[in-house]
Amino acid sequence: MVSKKHYIVLLAAIMLLVVSCVPENEFENTPKGNLNALWTIIDERYCFLDYKNEKYGLDWDKVRKKYSSRLTSDVNNIGLFEILTDMLSELRDGHVNLYYTADVGRYWSWKDDYPANFDMKLVEKYLGTDYKISSGIYYKILDDNIGYLYVGDFSNTIGESSLDAIISMLSVCNGLIIDVRDNGGGSVENARTLASRFTNKDLFVGYIMHKTGPGHSEFSEPEKRYIETNKYHLRWQKPVVVLANRGSYSATNSFVSDMKCLPLVTVMGDVTGGGSGMPMSSALPNGWSVRFSASPMLDADGNHIEFGVEPDIAVSLDKEAACNGIDSIIEAARNYLNSLLK
Repeated sequence: MVSKKHYIVLLAAIMLLVVSCVPENEFENTPKGNLNALWTIIDERYCFLDYKNEKYGLDWDKVRKKYSSRLTSDVNNIGLFEILTDMLSELRDGHVNLYYTADVGRYWSWKDDYPANFDMKLVEKYLGTDYKISSGIYYKILDDNIGYLYVGDFSNTIGESSLDAIISMLSVCNGLIIDVRDNGGGSVENARTLASRFTNKDLFVGYIMHKTGPGHSEFSEPEKRYIETNKYHLRWQKPVVVLANRGSYSATNSFVSDMKCLPLVTVMGDVTGGGSGMPMSSALPNGWSVRFSASPMLDADGNHIEFGVEPDIAVSLDKEAACNGIDSIIEAARNYLNSLLK
């Protein structure tokens, strides 16, 4: 098994190789040259072209023709930026962004086209005023002796001593809710650090592949991914419910997929937002930069999780209950955990 340290070094080396191979200097700094440069970067380095052709009929050759026809001889930067952003939106990928000094091109439909199934005001009601905060994690013991963690993002470094303190405090609880709704991601390593506290042995959770050439299907053999147990710190040994929604994206998408492999974990709520490609960046002739998905992550069955992870138990936010200050998804998790005690 590849160690965490060696895995990070290997991944960094591959990222450097991929970025250095992009043929940025083959195109003129003209509207047409920049469009062709961007199209070629995606054509040769984006990791989901075949998969998205299979899922919804994406034809990247037709995409170039479609957006090339929108170019005019007098198009300015604002117009060009709009055309290139629209072209990238055909990928339906929130990890794909175009950057220039005046704007950031982005695709938000992966989240905005779906029910939110989350209201932070309701979460604040459950947390009250006596909750604790450690490593960016909000936590408390609910009145039915269920522990509740709200992890709003994985950008904050999650310290091992912080997790020891959290688990120690919640050790009296009969079950645990980990709420990662609207967690848009952050560091995969932070997500993995949290996940490591729920297993007593190194656990296989999926695969990662890397592009090895410009062809759409040129990838390395799948490398196994593991949650590595932390034998020197406290671990949780009781049932867990992970709450997810469409806003659970990127590193959080991977966290939910990984946690589903654990025998005492149940995922409730909605399908996650996806975003399973490890992103990297390149530049266009005019200096604009593009971020794109380059290395696909797969679940333990070898399936793509780019378009999200299905919950074990689907639960939606009840609007009428929400008006009365009740989060029906949190309540479903509490009822489920309490039912295991009967």
